[in-house]
Amino acid sequence: MLVQLFYAAYFFRPFARRPLEAPSDAPGPDSEPVSIVVCARNELDNLRRLLPLLLKQDYPAGFEIVLIDDRSHDDTFLYAQQLTQYYPSTVRLVTVSKTPDGFAPKKYALTLGVKATRYARLLFIDADCIPATNQWLRLMQRGFSQANGADLVLGFSAYTEAPGFLNQLIRYETLLTAAQYLSFAWRGWPYMGVGRNLAYTRACFTATKGFASHIRQLSGDDDLLVQDAVRQGQRVAVVAEPSAHTLSEPAATWRAWWRQKRRHLSAGRAYRLADRLRVGTFIMANMLFYLTTVVLLISPNNWVPLAVIYILRTLFVSAVYARLSRRLDQSVIVGLLPVLDAVYFFQYLALGISLFLNRTLRWK
Repeated sequence: MLVQLFYAAYFFRPFARRPLEAPSDAPGPDSEPVSIVVCARNELDNLRRLLPLLLKQDYPAGFEIVLIDDRSHDDTFLYAQQLTQYYPSTVRLVTVSKTPDGFAPKKYALTLGVKATRYARLLFIDADCIPATNQWLRLMQRGFSQANGADLVLGFSAYTEAPGFLNQLIRYETLLTAAQYLSFAWRGWPYMGVGRNLAYTRACFTATKGFASHIRQLSGDDDLLVQDAVRQGQRVAVVAEPSAHTLSEPAATWRAWWRQKRRHLSAGRAYRLADRLRVGTFIMANMLFYLTTVVLLISPNNWVPLAVIYILRTLFVSAVYARLSRRLDQSVIVGLLPVLDAVYFFQYLALGISLFLNRTLRWK
């Protein structure tokens, strides 16, 4: 419990109470053009929703969209080709017809896309996402002016709200994950990002040798690249205001979410030891808290002090998470937070056991 309170008081609560970032209409460093990189495989419907929103981004210095068609067998190529004809100076198409044996398909496709970009600053978004506002590009690129000139900018990617407990759990898990990687980076210990909302310079990509250290691992085009960038001394900034978010559709079934989380967690084995200890301590403290709770429920103990301790911890942690959800503009049912927290950590334990017993992963 004390470990959990430390993380909430030192990392999460100060991050939720941090000063507001400059609004989109404030004067800012908008003089550098940006390359927006989108990797797509059979994403025709999603691209029809995403590309018009990217083309409407309000950014004075100009930008290009590098669209990577990764072995699609729908009409993605035809749609992308039409866009290059309508917007020849803005939209560029990179076509991947085959992935070399043993290479992670998305990392190989992204590597070709990065090589095709014109500009020094790169901004990444997935084909099944959309920017929250037309100020997304402007606000994300302002992160490069932080930390005396950042090389890599971490953003937040949220999931849209929908009815049902699964949606509540997915959005809570996303909030808690963001609380960790954003607040740790804000404190000076960056360890991961999400490819749905991530920016870095071409020089940063070159310094890490791209995805070379993990090109054969399916996951990790975002968090393992951040790991390599930190090892190379690259400076990391955080942009987490709601106007700079991206939005994704959450998994509709428990099975789809389970597969997605297995893929995401599989990259954690390649983290630096300090990062594994820092994140692992938080996860283990929470899991042990709930496992101990189950044991104490069936053992003859003094109920009054145990109940007081449990309630005080739950109230404080829930209050911090509620404040964080407001700051990140992620609506949660406050009364449901204790239930979501318990379910999430038992599910995390099950995922860990699943990955230990079966490490086979599949990419779409």
